[in-house]
Amino acid sequence: MKKSVFLDLTKMQVYNFKDSAKKIVDSWIEILKKHSFSVSAPVLNDYNYEIKVSNGISKLKLLVYFGKNGNKTVLQGDKESRFYGDINNLLFDKLPVPQNDNVPEPENYIGTDESGKGDYFGPLVVAGVIVDKVSSEKLKKIGVKDSKLLTDSIMKKMAPEIKLIVSDKFNIIVITPKTYNSLHLKMKNVNKILGWSHAKVIENLLLKEEVPDAISDKFGDEKLILNSLQEKGKKINLMQFTKAERYTAVAAASILARNRFNEWFDEQSEKNNLKLPKGASGIVDNALKDIKAKYGSDFLVDIAKLHFKTTNKK
Repeated sequence: MKKSVFLDLTKMQVYNFKDSAKKIVDSWIEILKKHSFSVSAPVLNDYNYEIKVSNGISKLKLLVYFGKNGNKTVLQGDKESRFYGDINNLLFDKLPVPQNDNVPEPENYIGTDESGKGDYFGPLVVAGVIVDKVSSEKLKKIGVKDSKLLTDSIMKKMAPEIKLIVSDKFNIIVITPKTYNSLHLKMKNVNKILGWSHAKVIENLLLKEEVPDAISDKFGDEKLILNSLQEKGKKINLMQFTKAERYTAVAAASILARNRFNEWFDEQSEKNNLKLPKGASGIVDNALKDIKAKYGSDFLVDIAKLHFKTTNKK
């Protein structure tokens, strides 16, 4: 009897993960089409949903598996191609996951988010914002949402408006490539750097106003932020969600972080006459070759995240 119950539960779990796999595929189709890629209709196989992605020249397969252990996304194709690099960066940096949590937005809380984690060139920027019921509504009225859904020009205009609405209740930490490379040598892990940075932003904001809750985008083990919090931070109710940008404060923080990230590129263009590409793709590889030839490899410590495999490409 127990065995049959177990089998029924297993089938139910697979069914649930099959449903969530379809949601992931649908989300991916929407995102890929927004990035001007050609995407086929999803095909249901025995253990996965499959879609084909094309840039007009090359094709890749995207498979979202379902089973008793959950969902798994696999990208198939020429791993050495630029196209694979572009989709791979988009996939593993912005993987859409169906939301199973139903936590209502707090009335007064801190939201944190980061920018630059998946970019070879440029800093890692972490920002945080405190909102209350009034400022949250004002932020929504000006169109605050996930920065990945906004253009750079819109964010440039929106960032000062966000700062004005929340007054001084925001904090931005810019970890320059040189500092980032030093931290990575010590910590050996990007998520540890992120955990420390998010915790620092939360602590800095709590000095401005003590609020009961904080929400951050989930990027790894939840303990990474919790273990880095100090006296004030350890008293706060910290919630970490995938795709947390649906919360107003996190969305506002994502805009401030991305806009500051973009400003760094503008500064480099003016200071060193460098037009650096964003992301981690074939375009970045070509730019790296030119920079090495013109300035030498030692120059990279000030503009790039050296632990990326990109650094050693010829």
